[in-house]
Amino acid sequence: MVFVLEADFDLVDPEEGESIAVNGVCLTAKAIAGRRFAVDVSPESLARTTLGRLAHGKTVNLERALRLSDRLGGHLVSGHVDGVASVLDVRPEGDFVRYTFGIPANLAKYIIEKGSIAVNGISLTVNSCDAQVFAVAIIPHTLKITTMGSLKKGASVNIEVDLIGKYVEKLLAVKHEPGQVAESRLNPAFLAAHGYIR
Repeated sequence: MVFVLEADFDLVDPEEGESIAVNGVCLTAKAIAGRRFAVDVSPESLARTTLGRLAHGKTVNLERALRLSDRLGGHLVSGHVDGVASVLDVRPEGDFVRYTFGIPANLAKYIIEKGSIAVNGISLTVNSCDAQVFAVAIIPHTLKITTMGSLKKGASVNIEVDLIGKYVEKLLAVKHEPGQVAESRLNPAFLAAHGYIR
């Protein structure tokens, strides 16, 4: 599919082929004209994200790619969505709103309390989590400038877990034969013996 999007901010020095995240999905901009640009969306992206459910006129979160010289005001977000979660609860708490999401079982192990997660491309801090859900508290500024404020119970969102956890998991796995992954040698006993945990 090809989507044509219009930003509500000026695309300063846009370049054909640059990456722009759309609801957290890294896509390549083309046909840039003023604040409008087009993106090709692959079958893989349509299958693994919520982009295939977008309707004409729908508002999305947009973010241009980070330059290596820029400040990092959140966590590293690659735009490579890991899965889709659903909104289980939306609860106002003063000026904030607490969102609770149901998560796919295969992603739960990468989500930790006070860790980072991207929801529709928005870098957020996890307030609480277990094997089935996680919750985040959204500040008024984020509610105002993103689509979070319009999310209702039952809505689907794109989730990108913290990529550091995925790299650590892979690096700690010890491979014996092609296609086989054994248990890591790094376990609680090893870490305790070397002074990393008590």
